[in-house]
Amino acid sequence: MNSTNNTFDFAQKVALIAGGTGGLGSALATELRSRGCIVVTVSRTQLTQSTQSPDPNHIAADLRSPDSATAVIDQVIAKHGALNIVINAMGVVAFGEISATSIDTVEEVFLTNTFGHIFLMQAALRKISQGSVLVGISGIIAEQNLPGMSVYGASKAAVRSFDEALAREARKVGVRIIDARPPHTETGLASRAVAGTAPKFPRGLEPVAVAQRIITAIANGETDLPSTSFSN
Repeated sequence: MNSTNNTFDFAQKVALIAGGTGGLGSALATELRSRGCIVVTVSRTQLTQSTQSPDPNHIAADLRSPDSATAVIDQVIAKHGALNIVINAMGVVAFGEISATSIDTVEEVFLTNTFGHIFLMQAALRKISQGSVLVGISGIIAEQNLPGMSVYGASKAAVRSFDEALAREARKVGVRIIDARPPHTETGLASRAVAGTAPKFPRGLEPVAVAQRIITAIANGETDLPSTSFSN
């Protein structure tokens, strides 16, 4: 665990959460709002409020497109005047041995998990200011890949590697990068696999606990969250 021993002031900071409607993204949004942040979520589907009108703090966009990633960053800054935290909690998973995995599945997993992450962080780094924080969630699979999850694990290992280099580049402009690698978390992602069937996993961590740990890392100036930093 690395720390710069700084305390991040969340009050009235603007946060963008990609995949903000998912199990972990929703928990992150709730935690940030509780600390006084203005939170904007983004996913490929539109959200509505109880009135059935679009949620003004949600953007429907496909971040697998670099143009869309740039447009989302620009839209948040134009509306709120700043962007201080970006968390990428979007992702898809696929299961099955590589010999039976289609090329379309490989492309979808990497486009969403890896390319989407790179496009979002690239767009954000170009626009956010000194003192901001960018968070990638590569997960424990990035530390040790598993049979039957080779494509998913490789896409997340690429995210971890990218975040490592990004941290060094971002440091030059005073932006902090956190790569978070939580163990299996009960987000429901495994039940929505784009291919294959999930193996029987032991009970994972609760999304709220993982979200709180990530937000604590932002608050405390941490720069890396290995799987061992998350408690069961």
